[in-house]
Amino acid sequence: MTLRLLGAWPGWPMAGAAFGLGAVMASGQAPLGFWWLTLPALAAAFLLISRAATADHAAWLGLFLGGGYFALALSWIVEPFLIEPETYAWMIPFVLVLLPFGMGLFWALAAGLAHRFGNPARRLALLAVAFAVAELARSYVLTGFPWALIGHIWVDTPIAQLGALIGPIGLTLLTTLAAAAIANAKPIPLVGAGLGAAAAVAFGTTQLAAPLPVQADAPIIRLVQPNAEQHLKWDAERAHLYFDRQLDLTAAAPELGRPRPDLVVWPETSVPYLLNNNEAVLAAIAQAGQGAQVVVGIQRLEGNRGFNSLAVISPDGHATHLYDKHHLVPFGEYIPFGDLAFDLFGLTAFASQLGAGYSAGPGAVLLDLGPKLGRALPLICYEAVFPQDLRAAFGRADWILQITNDAWFGELTGPWQHLAQSRLRAIEQGLPLLRAANTGVTAVIDARGRVLAQIGLGVAGHLDATLPAALARTPYARFGDWPMLLLLAGLAVALLARRPRAKA
Repeated sequence: MTLRLLGAWPGWPMAGAAFGLGAVMASGQAPLGFWWLTLPALAAAFLLISRAATADHAAWLGLFLGGGYFALALSWIVEPFLIEPETYAWMIPFVLVLLPFGMGLFWALAAGLAHRFGNPARRLALLAVAFAVAELARSYVLTGFPWALIGHIWVDTPIAQLGALIGPIGLTLLTTLAAAAIANAKPIPLVGAGLGAAAAVAFGTTQLAAPLPVQADAPIIRLVQPNAEQHLKWDAERAHLYFDRQLDLTAAAPELGRPRPDLVVWPETSVPYLLNNNEAVLAAIAQAGQGAQVVVGIQRLEGNRGFNSLAVISPDGHATHLYDKHHLVPFGEYIPFGDLAFDLFGLTAFASQLGAGYSAGPGAVLLDLGPKLGRALPLICYEAVFPQDLRAAFGRADWILQITNDAWFGELTGPWQHLAQSRLRAIEQGLPLLRAANTGVTAVIDARGRVLAQIGLGVAGHLDATLPAALARTPYARFGDWPMLLLLAGLAVALLARRPRAKA
């Protein structure tokens, strides 16, 4: 089917309709959150695909559905190319086509296979399962890119609380099944979808109404947001200004009647100096902390390799804990197979081992910050997109610490979508999440995914917050995506095994 795809064009009207439906679907993602548009648009798309003349036509429709969806949902992808437009702006048209339709290939395969192997009576149900499988594959294949999963549309609703049980793929499956029921338009599927939605809302509402545990002597954490504009961030004069601004925000007196913070957190790559042999810089940070540990985003070298790191600076000016980002951004922080190309062919331009990009750290870790602060699970920027990464550390964290530089994402959609995914990580793990962002959104998120306090976009300032309490380990934290993988496999086998009854 896929090898013959180019020879089975369904026509521009059908492809255009699929593209438009995908664009409407994208309105369910942050910052709009119009789930009530995503659901009927997905239902209409399933109906369109199920009625395609051939499986190849269906695959094309899936491709254009994904193209429209990801073109809008990932529209922030142009922002990094506008940091230095004189050098990179020419690439924007290619990125706007290649990324959306590249992601759309997952949906094309799902649509084509569901049409090819599903009999008409159960094709809608098989489409729902196939699209959930496609989103699961998108989360893992080639290191994964689970940004703007279909299930993310529920983050601002009580339904998101189901993420603690079934994770983002489970939320996606519920969404696709509901859309298939709407497309089916028969009483039994519609009633089933309605009852399921009511149960999901009731569960989420109950969870949100339940009080969180009370944490005695909870630590105070200060989050610093310097608002360093990306195109000026590494300018020599501006970098010094931003560094001094963070020192001032760190040393600032707390609000009247509040104690000084136990921990201060700076964003990703917030220190414009290398960690290596910069004792004076670390001493200045420690002095500003006035007895508190200070977490900073900083770059470091190890031989010829560079790392995007998080360091904990003690009150005496030493780096006591270190974490190196391990899930790097392909083509942004490293070139895939660059080291292999050097080892095999001697190509040096893309080799991380020769300083061409960052090298990946060894993996997820927990940082033991002492009896009061407990154990924090560190995430650097993009790592918060991957729920599987939060389960990779050995042991149970007390809270999640994210440092990020969302200035790369612009101001319209990217930072809000990144924040929404951070909120879902908190729900999935049952842990509070605190994030310090360079230009925003800096936020304190409780274990139910609620934003308790934040500093908005484009504002310099600091936020002092009491660390929210953690919940018991959730089912998703224990088992991850394995239950959903088994469920999807079982549903696929059941739908494929059943045959339509022969007519009498």
